[in-house]
Amino acid sequence: MVLKRLEKAAIVPVVVIEDADHAVPAANALLAGGIDVMEITLRTPAGLEAIRQVSARCPKMLVGAGTVTTLDECKAAVKAGALFIVMPGFNGEVVKWCRDKGVAVTPGCVTPTEIMEALAYGLTVLKFFPAGVYGGLSAMKALSGPFPGVKFIPTGGVNTENLAEFLSAPFVHAVGGSWVCTKKDIKEGNFDVITRLSAEARAQVPERNEA
Repeated sequence: MVLKRLEKAAIVPVVVIEDADHAVPAANALLAGGIDVMEITLRTPAGLEAIRQVSARCPKMLVGAGTVTTLDECKAAVKAGALFIVMPGFNGEVVKWCRDKGVAVTPGCVTPTEIMEALAYGLTVLKFFPAGVYGGLSAMKALSGPFPGVKFIPTGGVNTENLAEFLSAPFVHAVGGSWVCTKKDIKEGNFDVITRLSAEARAQVPERNEA
């Protein structure tokens, strides 16, 4: 199950690819550092081709599409090989399509109203973005009161220094972030750095109850 894979990975790198030829080396660098999931964003024209290449050539990598804002983008990403869809906000049309097709989807939800909308579609794992702006752990803890069955994937403001604190919270499913696989390191071919940062991040993951 895709969502269980995300939980087990604990860290979901948000990866911005400007040159599709860098996608597979970036994926391999993450794998070498112990991370077997990646969210390739659609922020660049190379995003879809990057997903296509990783899907075809890196069978050990669970690849998803991020920054999905429209149904057309969602359909194109799934066609390219994305196994999960991540949205910065909530779009009912995209969520319904994903649910109908059996595609894992985590929309961005930071308010009670958005969470209630997601729950109405049967979703219980939600992106919390940008986490640093919307109150981080304290906000998610408050929201987990009226919504005890919901788990969040906070993104934005998470790094190696604080990820253990985030992951220790029972309402955090996994964390997202770009610090382990930055656009700069990808562009400059610093894949050894990506592997090192990934390994350092994985070393900070606390023992978790994944039952």
